[in-house]
Amino acid sequence: MHIAILTFDAFNELDSLIALGLLNQVKQSDWRVSIAAPTTTIRSMNGVVMERQITLEQATEADAVLIGSGMKTREVAADESLMSRLTLDPARQLIGSQCSGALLLARLGLLDRLPVCTDLTTKPWVEEAGAQVLDQPFFADGNIASAGGCLASHYLAAWVIARLAGSEAAESAIHYVAPVGEKQAYVERAMTHIGPYLPD
Repeated sequence: MHIAILTFDAFNELDSLIALGLLNQVKQSDWRVSIAAPTTTIRSMNGVVMERQITLEQATEADAVLIGSGMKTREVAADESLMSRLTLDPARQLIGSQCSGALLLARLGLLDRLPVCTDLTTKPWVEEAGAQVLDQPFFADGNIASAGGCLASHYLAAWVIARLAGSEAAESAIHYVAPVGEKQAYVERAMTHIGPYLPD
């Protein structure tokens, strides 16, 4: 099971790395989580330089793809050569966006009239792209999900874990990273947000 986190230059560390850390709480021999980027190295919005683990082309073969957020997402969405490298298929992949990653969902034609969650800064741009923005932290329909607000990234990661490894695995991952003394509350809140969007 391979999960790719698309991460572009000027990325938001919270969006890509919280998901990376949480998804790696799943300890299964066939479970792999990778940072995918268009270049060998990428620099975050706060100057952190990181090496990619896989290319964008390799990410298109993953079982799940999360699209991270960043300060240059509008530039990424407008880059025809870059967007042509992203061939995602919700028929065979789980696909999720974090904050401004919703712009790429729209640009790739994956929303198909679905509402979406995003951050407040990106909201007008997503609406301009023709998508309805919800006033909530998480939404999913079938194999497509979106989260709005940096600290909603654990909802998106928990949804992926629940879909690919089961709800118990998602609860365990949230429990592990949650603050001491608040673990059960964090687990319950996360599952309340993602539960309605999980298959019966």
